[in-house]
Amino acid sequence: MRKIAITGAFGYTGKYIAKKCLEAGDEVITITNSVDRENSFGDRIRVFPMQFDNANALVESLRGTDILINTYWVRFNHRLFAYQDAVANTKILFGAAEDAGVRKIVHVSITNPDESSDLEYFRGKALLEKALIDSGISYAILRPAVIFGKEDILINNIAWGLRKFPIFGYFGEGEYRIQPIYVGDLAEIAYEAGLQSENNIINCIGPETFTYCELIQAIDKIIGTRRKIISIPPRLGLFIGGYIGRAQKDVLITADEIKGLMRGLLYVEDKPTGKTRLTDWLGEHKDSVGQRYASELRRRIDRTSAYLTT
Repeated sequence: MRKIAITGAFGYTGKYIAKKCLEAGDEVITITNSVDRENSFGDRIRVFPMQFDNANALVESLRGTDILINTYWVRFNHRLFAYQDAVANTKILFGAAEDAGVRKIVHVSITNPDESSDLEYFRGKALLEKALIDSGISYAILRPAVIFGKEDILINNIAWGLRKFPIFGYFGEGEYRIQPIYVGDLAEIAYEAGLQSENNIINCIGPETFTYCELIQAIDKIIGTRRKIISIPPRLGLFIGGYIGRAQKDVLITADEIKGLMRGLLYVEDKPTGKTRLTDWLGEHKDSVGQRYASELRRRIDRTSAYLTT
């Protein structure tokens, strides 16, 4: 029996990875900021707090662990969290794993990370990849583009917007590409990568590639909303997104996210590693996806409720 530590096993990606590990008969622990979050695992997973300010305690929580699967990150800067803190904290986690004798780290990154990028998300991910590679610990780095599933935010909120508004806009020409991967497929990849002895960097992309405009059109068609879908200037899109976000007490989209999309950073030239088609998944969930708005900040602030699902 292997002992596997997962950051955020009661969240989104971490939950699917934890489920896969338990099904395989492994011992699972989680390191989380949400030790009291409602979950379906019960006492099958031991829970430890993320004590980035107490490295010794973090080391002890990882003692005896064979594999660490790290999903910890932040989506944007906020008064409650920031990219620079996420980078610093993750480096502390990597150091604790090394001191605890962890054999391998599987780290969830992003497509097209770049240390020289002006976008903090992609720059921070690149800095962490370098830190992990330089650590000397055996590693697997997973680079997903967009992850979809029942607890998803992006795809769900596009569907929510299509259900709610008669007109839906995409930024600029909408020809930038995106390769969504199913969260269950990502969990399979993460688990299998942890079992391998060699170091790996894996682009985690689904079997379908869309332009952003095509993605919105596909969602619109499958859920049956038949909205008018138009091109809008990015600055106008950011303004409208800001208004909707404030109304929802959330951050719907950021300027950096729009830039990342329009620069094609959620696309790579590689063969698919996921097998689940987004269009098939949407067809199975067409009556539920987008019925409720999915809030990033609500998840960050409410540390007891389970994530809403479609």
